[in-house]
Amino acid sequence: MPAIELTSYTLTSALGAGLDATWAALQSKRSGLARRAWETVDLDTCIGEVEGLDDLPVPAPWQAFDCRNNRLALLALRQDGFEAAVHAAIARHGAHRVGVFLGTSTSGILSSELAYRERDAEGHLPAWLDYRHTHNTYSVADFVRHHFGLKGPAVVVSTACSSSAKVFANAQRMMRAGLIDAAVVGGVDSLCLTTLYGFTSLQLVAQAPCRPWDAARNGLSIGEAAGFALLEWSETPTPGAILLSGVGESSDGHHMSAPHPEGLGARLAMQGALDAAGLRPEDVDYIALHGTSTSANDAAEDKAVVGLFGAGTVPCSSLKGHTGHTLGAAGIVNAVVGALALTHGLAPAGVGTQQLDPTLSSRYLLDNLRLPLRHVLGNSFGFGGSNCSVLLSREVA
Repeated sequence: MPAIELTSYTLTSALGAGLDATWAALQSKRSGLARRAWETVDLDTCIGEVEGLDDLPVPAPWQAFDCRNNRLALLALRQDGFEAAVHAAIARHGAHRVGVFLGTSTSGILSSELAYRERDAEGHLPAWLDYRHTHNTYSVADFVRHHFGLKGPAVVVSTACSSSAKVFANAQRMMRAGLIDAAVVGGVDSLCLTTLYGFTSLQLVAQAPCRPWDAARNGLSIGEAAGFALLEWSETPTPGAILLSGVGESSDGHHMSAPHPEGLGARLAMQGALDAAGLRPEDVDYIALHGTSTSANDAAEDKAVVGLFGAGTVPCSSLKGHTGHTLGAAGIVNAVVGALALTHGLAPAGVGTQQLDPTLSSRYLLDNLRLPLRHVLGNSFGFGGSNCSVLLSREVA
């Protein structure tokens, strides 16, 4: 039976550019969070910044797209042979048969923030601001489409922190409908002042690097990341191939900025992914949690995981201690790390956590765990109750 395979994937975050840097950091349990001077931010917090973006101009043909978010996208696209893989897919399928499905939360909003500093006496914004190609939510998909010369459908999903998980479902539906043969999926979200000060106003930002599942956790850390995966049909997946097994989506609409206290939407999304893949809870070998390190999120997600999988069963951890909360890119971070975990047979530990919260009952990893992995689940839960779980599997002989 044909399957959807991740034929190429890549990730860039505060851990570094590309898969090798990411995997090295996961193996050594290294965090990319640090206290940095960034723009005019005067907040007492740590961030997950990707270095070198200011020195990475967008090439001349796409100069209109020049902003931090698209620079971050470009840096990620240039890693791990991903550009070559997409060009090969175009040669196989045609530019009209490859879609682009990307998630972002704030897009290139930093461009408008910087422009507002330069308003004239009458309040006019500077002429250099190109809203359509930078701040606009569709900008990153438009940029990637132009970058590769693609002619297929291009979509941006912006459902807060579930954005780049839900793109897997969008691409999957279009591929199954026969509208496209391949898809570039992923997410990009870069640092901006609105995010940093906005989460601070909600009293959700920690001073020190965040500590998911910790008894003394007191908030999240903001990071930035860009990741991509190339999805293609595979008639006979080879052993070791990474497959998109199922995606589960839910919308509980509990609260604008707080999760359902019993994790209702989270559980529905995880169950939906299992149902789509035809798997049972005991088949899952590792869960990359949403795990934001806020008191409400971790408690709600723990209830959802324990309610579906049982207490202390499936190994799980949050990557937020490594990268910070990358918002609209959080889903692709979990997916790419899930693919790496499947490939290398290692469930990565969370970092930053010092003392597990005794009221939480999931099997949260404080040390890396080597074991043969067949199925991994990645959770991404956004504001407003927009939830998504992505299930990846490794083909075996």
